[in-house]
Amino acid sequence: MYRIISGKWKAKKIAAPKNFDVRPTTDFAKEALFSIVENKYDLEFCSVLDLFAGIGSITLEFASRDCKDITAVELNPKHAGFINSTAQELDMGLQVNVQRADVFDWLKRKRNHEKKYDIIFADAPFETDESKYNELIDLVLNNGLLKPNGVLIVEHQSKQKFPHQTLKDTRKYGNVSFSFFENLQQPE
Repeated sequence: MYRIISGKWKAKKIAAPKNFDVRPTTDFAKEALFSIVENKYDLEFCSVLDLFAGIGSITLEFASRDCKDITAVELNPKHAGFINSTAQELDMGLQVNVQRADVFDWLKRKRNHEKKYDIIFADAPFETDESKYNELIDLVLNNGLLKPNGVLIVEHQSKQKFPHQTLKDTRKYGNVSFSFFENLQQPE
């Protein structure tokens, strides 16, 4: 179970089926993350890509805060269906586009795609190894998916470090950290 922290659905509790193997972002970490994000972006006018969307904790938080353009990519068909049905129930169906796909394959297919995002959030499974995190970061930053002032935010275990040239900041909240990577590609 998780709850939406703020916005139209503030304090709304979302209960996923008990057989779902997920690790939603904690309320404490989510509150801190959105404080940072809302300080920089007007979410109503942002396009967001939520990678490894799980059961939609981050996706629905963006939607509750009036973000109108959210794409959630999730491989597990039950989880993707849950995000979709929950978004419909909460009247967020027009805001949320759920894509059922492997994140790495999806990112490779979207190379130099016309769609660009202000915020890309990635919460890969915590057991993901460093080489896969680096592949993820490179796929996002090198494939032209971020707008010029866009940001890639990676949620990860605090013990994981990213010595990447585009790493701008890392914020630690217990055993969870958010690393912020900036887009170094210049606008065309």
